[in-house]
Amino acid sequence: VCIHRVRSCSSVRSVKSKYVCVFDRSALNFSHQQRLLRTSAVSCGQIVQFKLSDIGEGITEVTVKEWYIKEGDSVSQFDSICEVQSDKASVTITSRYDGVIRKLHYSIDEIAFVGKPLVDIEIDASKGVASEEDVVETPPMSHEEHTHQEIKGHKTLATPAVRRLAMENNIKLSEVVGTGKDNRILKEDILNYLAKQTGAILPPSPKAEIIPPLPKSETVPAAPKDKARKIPVPVSRPIVFSGKDKTEPVTGFQKAMVKTMSAALKIPHFGYCDEIDLTQLVQLREDLKPLAEIRGVKLSFMPFFIKAASLGLLQYPILNASLDENCQNVTYKASHNIGVAMDTEQGLIVPNVKNVQVCSVFDIAAELNRLQSLGSAGQLGTSDLTGGTFTLSNIGTIGGTYAKPVILPPEVAIGALGKIQVLPRFNGKGEVFKAQVMNVSWSADHRVIDGATMARFSNLWKSYLENPASMLLDLK
Repeated sequence: VCIHRVRSCSSVRSVKSKYVCVFDRSALNFSHQQRLLRTSAVSCGQIVQFKLSDIGEGITEVTVKEWYIKEGDSVSQFDSICEVQSDKASVTITSRYDGVIRKLHYSIDEIAFVGKPLVDIEIDASKGVASEEDVVETPPMSHEEHTHQEIKGHKTLATPAVRRLAMENNIKLSEVVGTGKDNRILKEDILNYLAKQTGAILPPSPKAEIIPPLPKSETVPAAPKDKARKIPVPVSRPIVFSGKDKTEPVTGFQKAMVKTMSAALKIPHFGYCDEIDLTQLVQLREDLKPLAEIRGVKLSFMPFFIKAASLGLLQYPILNASLDENCQNVTYKASHNIGVAMDTEQGLIVPNVKNVQVCSVFDIAAELNRLQSLGSAGQLGTSDLTGGTFTLSNIGTIGGTYAKPVILPPEVAIGALGKIQVLPRFNGKGEVFKAQVMNVSWSADHRVIDGATMARFSNLWKSYLENPASMLLDLK
């Protein structure tokens, strides 16, 4: 028996010889041997370099926007580690292991590369979850310390939206009991857990029941409005003049914009403009706004524009198509994934509403509310920003009447909407009346779309908006 170090708890002296060789077991058999002998154990933990995996869409590098953990924190599988932003979307990275964070390889706003280490995680080697090429040197740790830091996590199933909700409320998914299929954690599980922690009473889900229209005698009184048209006031910011040139790298959504617009310049654009009388639509929206607010949705004009465009695309599917790079094949898209250009602090982004052809105006409004909230927070995912087949850009929210929109390849058409103006117009009797007029500017890929097709589509879209009741005949 070879013992590296023997200490006597009942004696001041200690034996520090390198080896004490005992050939007879009885030589160590004395009354207090359990108290007098103690051997130091070394843990079998391993440090795994958790590498940034390929997140698709040909992305090779991302910017680290936020860390959800710090060195020394314990994590379980599927716990959020950090949020990264590519030139197309923001993505939340989750852990593949149970263990303790030992090192963060990047700081905030640094560029992380796909395939390179993101964090170092110490795991229990006895579980055998790490491949040998990912394991780096392991610092010695006492058995007692390892026991306290060992995480006994379990696999949690949840959608990204549910994980985001849990993260915003500082809730660990491993502590929530899932009620979905295969113990999947649902949004209701997070809300119920939060209610138990805070003692709050949760209101019923707005989707659980459909609230009928209120009688005229009980209609919600509209708030008094200033009849004078509001003029947008420029936002003044303090100007700091340094007198020196400043160079910044092109990153994030701006980098995607450079790449997309460079490809768009190869497309021969055909332009077409018209004006739309939205007088009836303005009145219809005013009537429906209180009902939408009761359901928790803000109703703008954009859902009507999007739905009318989808009805027009059913008649002219060539505008909902894509052309391959060699200009040999045209693919007609079955889904109407209509993109909406948004101006955010991160730059121009174009999320899209999926499957508009089977959505109601209310469904579109609810989805737009969700996309606008995520866009303002810079949290739009890849699924929200990809797969678009047709685009509308509402430049009128900022100002202006006409524009020259640039097509987003591989799409073949895009529309730019101007601001709504109160202008005098003539009716069928030659009388002047006050009309709500909006201008629209279309751009189409002239390689596959001719001017007549673009004009007919625009006229059909215009007729739906000028006579909103006519949309009822084609709604599905």
